[in-house]
Formats: sequence, C-alpha cells, structure tokens
Amino acid sequence: MHGAGNDYIYVNAMQEQVSDPSTLARQLSDRHFGIGSDGLVLILSSEKADFRMRMFNYDGSEAEMCGNASRCVGKYVFDKGLTNKRTLELETKSGIKTLILTVENGQVTTVQVDMGEPILEPILIPVITNAKRAVLLPLKIEEVNYEISCVSMGNPHAVVFTRNIDKLILTELGPKIEHHPIFPDRTNTEFVEVMDPGHAKMRVWERGAGETLACGTGACAVVVAGVLCGLLGPKVRIDLLGGSLDIEWNMDNNHVYMTGGATTVFEGEIM
Repeated sequence: MHGAGNDYIYVNAMQEQVSDPSTLARQLSDRHFGIGSDGLVLILSSEKADFRMRMFNYDGSEAEMCGNASRCVGKYVFDKGLTNKRTLELETKSGIKTLILTVENGQVTTVQVDMGEPILEPILIPVITNAKRAVLLPLKIEEVNYEISCVSMGNPHAVVFTRNIDKLILTELGPKIEHHPIFPDRTNTEFVEVMDPGHAKMRVWERGAGETLACGTGACAVVVAGVLCGLLGPKVRIDLLGGSLDIEWNMDNNHVYMTGGATTVFEGEIM
C-alpha cells in the first residue's frame, strides 16, 4: 500500500506471526531482491485503542510514527472488514492517533489523521542546542551554511527552507544531516520550497530509508516550522514527489491534522 507514494508492506500480525520484523523488513524492502518498499508495517491488536501499528524502516530500524502508514492502516482494517468504524484510534510508539475515514462505495478513499501536538522543546525532539526552540538554527555542512528548524511529530524532523529543491542531490546532503552530531537519535530532513503561504513543495530524506516519495509526519513538521518562521500559514497544501497532502495546524487545540489518500497496490503471500 502507499500514501502519496510512501509505500510499505502491510502484514496483519493478528493472524500472522512475525518473529523478527527487523530482519524481515530489510529482506522484503529490497527493491531488487525482495518485494520492494520503504519498510514494513505490522497491524496488531491493542489494549488501548482499536488497533496498534509497528513500523520498520528499510534498514530494519523501528520508527516511532509514520503518518502515511497510519492512513493505510485505516484503509486496510476497514476495507478488510476488521472494523466498521469510520473514526478509529490507532496505537503507535508515539501515542494514540485518531483516524477519520472517508468511505466511498464501501472502500476508504482518504483518511484524516489527528497527529497530536508538535513537540518543540529541543531536548525532546531531540536536538542539541542552547536555544529554547530550534528555529532557524545555523548548521554548517562542508563549508555550506544552512538554517534548520526542528520539530518532533513523534519522530524527529529538521526542516530546511530553500530554493530550487529539484536540483538538490539528497543522496549526498541527506545522510550528512541525518547523522550530524547535534541529532543524537538521527533525524528526518525536509527540504522545502515555499510557493505561497498556503502552498509548498517538499522533498524528504527519511531516517533509515533515504529519499522517499512522501513523509506525512515530515509534511506536518514543515507546516509547524513554516508558521514559526513566518513563511507559511496554518493550512497548507504540501506537494511531494508522490502526491499532495493537506496539513492544518489548529491553533485552538495545538493539534496538527493531516489529510491524504491511501491506496492498495497489490496483495500476495510470502512462502
């Protein structure tokens, strides 16, 4: 399944036993010798919510949260008849997220996810800085100066507002920011070109996965960072390589909402 091109392999772990998901993620995600994906998602039962999600990156590392994957989980459980609810609670490593499903002809087409409150305290993101908020921090990468704004949406993000993002060589720049010493848990990095206050383009280098076609938590972090930097409004259409996401930072309750599609590509069995 994919959300805006961010594709994962989904396993109903309430029926299938996966003893070593980290190794399985590395094997199956390989686009030459496996199925090919950005990672592996396990759908499990939950004692706290309707369902629980565990998500493993391409390199086998477990992530706290993935917005695009959470939308696909909502589509999976509804389309498969595992629930008839159109509002679901999904347990993740970064807390319980609320999913609101839009259903047409018995199938989920789009999902809105309440991503919760953005985390802005540097020690909790985490990013090493003496600033109270990590907004427009200078970061030097091989004699080039960048300004990064850091937000956690349950996982760490470094947002870089710049121009001509289509020309950036992320395979060179992405790993240098991901593994920079100021990020003790590494970081996802978003490169953003602002078109107007309600519209931006984004490319993303995901921690443990490399450049992907989309990142839902990253799009949410972009809007939060954009508001804090005075570059974006609280409602923004984010264009990614794999599609578009609508993000809203609700100033009344301080929650960030993400709306986008969820698509089933194919199904199969692994013997």
